[in-house]
Amino acid sequence: MDLIVTQSGMIRCIYDETIELLPLGTPEISRGSHVEPTRDGLWTADLSPVAGPLLGPFPQRSAALTAEQDWLNQHWLLTGR
Repeated sequence: MDLIVTQSGMIRCIYDETIELLPLGTPEISRGSHVEPTRDGLWTADLSPVAGPLLGPFPQRSAALTAEQDWLNQHWLLTGR
C-alpha cells in the first residue's frame, strides 16, 4: 500500500487494509471505480468516478481488479486527478 503525502500534509492512497488509516487522521474514503459483471459473465472496471475509462471486459473478476489497481496507480494516485 503506497501512501502519497502532499506538501499540504494530505495523504492519498488506494485503500486496502494493509495500513490502519485512523491514526493518521480522519479518513475521507471515496470510490475509485466499479468492478462489475457483464451480462455475458465477463468483468469490467469502470473508472468513471475518477474520470477514467471503462476497462475490459476480462474473463475473471481478479483480472478486472488487477487492471483497476494498475490504472489507479498509474493515472490517479500520483497525479491526484
